[in-house]
Amino acid sequence: MSSVIQSESLSIHQLLFLAQKAMTFYPEEFQGDVKLLCQSENATFLIQNKKARYALRIHRPNYHTKQAIESELCWLDALSASGIEVPQAIRSQDDECVLTLSLEDGIQRHAVLFNWVEGDMPTADVDPKAFQQLGEITAKLHQHSKTWQIPEKFQRIIWNHDTMLGSDGHWGDWRNAPHLKPEHHDIIEETISHIDHALKAFGQSSDRYGLIHADLRLTNLLLQNDQIGVIDFDDCGMSWFMHDLAAAMSFNEHYAAAPQWIEHWLTGYERTAHISDLEYRLIPTFIMQRRLQMMAWNGSHAHTEMALSLGTDWSDHTVRLCKKYLNQQMPVGAI
Repeated sequence: MSSVIQSESLSIHQLLFLAQKAMTFYPEEFQGDVKLLCQSENATFLIQNKKARYALRIHRPNYHTKQAIESELCWLDALSASGIEVPQAIRSQDDECVLTLSLEDGIQRHAVLFNWVEGDMPTADVDPKAFQQLGEITAKLHQHSKTWQIPEKFQRIIWNHDTMLGSDGHWGDWRNAPHLKPEHHDIIEETISHIDHALKAFGQSSDRYGLIHADLRLTNLLLQNDQIGVIDFDDCGMSWFMHDLAAAMSFNEHYAAAPQWIEHWLTGYERTAHISDLEYRLIPTFIMQRRLQMMAWNGSHAHTEMALSLGTDWSDHTVRLCKKYLNQQMPVGAI
């Protein structure tokens, strides 16, 4: 089994207790009813009063240090100052952006209160052109990242080949993916070797590798009027810029519409920024790397609703995409 232990061990009752405790550290104007919105990786609570809504995030254990969370918030502040709509952390009465909360038995969790970002989540089912909006906002984030001076004590997760696909990767070992047949290990290992070779040759110069969102899917966009808001920077860190394209396809690479989604994303991106020829040629490599990274995630999160919703054929589809990649085809699309 995976050695990665990032799942939340606290009960809903304990998390609610911590959420209510967290709110006591904020001025009265932020107080309100506390309600659990969702618990996927972190637990997110809706705080609502007569005047406004807020989102309280309680971080899962064993993933980010307090300094890493503060670094995320630092980038959010810079993005907001540049005119990009992102969540903003609200400071406590003690001028803290990141709270450290304790239960009686010494268990601790970090928590952040954010302003509420209004908007509706686009869906590929309704309008595949939503991927154009996703590509366009991704380009704006990349432009900011390439020009922003990262502060001295900035600390964020590193997403490179080893941390994504190594046996001790951040999200575990792909070999633990549910329903993966042992006889398919060889073709996946061959695929990983090809990816590793391609990315070592590509390198990590600043024009192709830097601070990215790292999980920029449609589920993390909010649209209101003509404004696009981006949420959930919990996985942001250092990686190849084109990993954000691969992340946009997460879990869905094997669908028939996936090639069109990629084209729409590229169209949106090119409205604002330019993708080099070298980056363009490596898009299949980034797509395949992300798909295998999500196999590792699937193994370490096998009990979650998201992992269970993938069904019993998802790993088989991944192997099929590996075969396409090794035959120099884009690893997307249906049979």
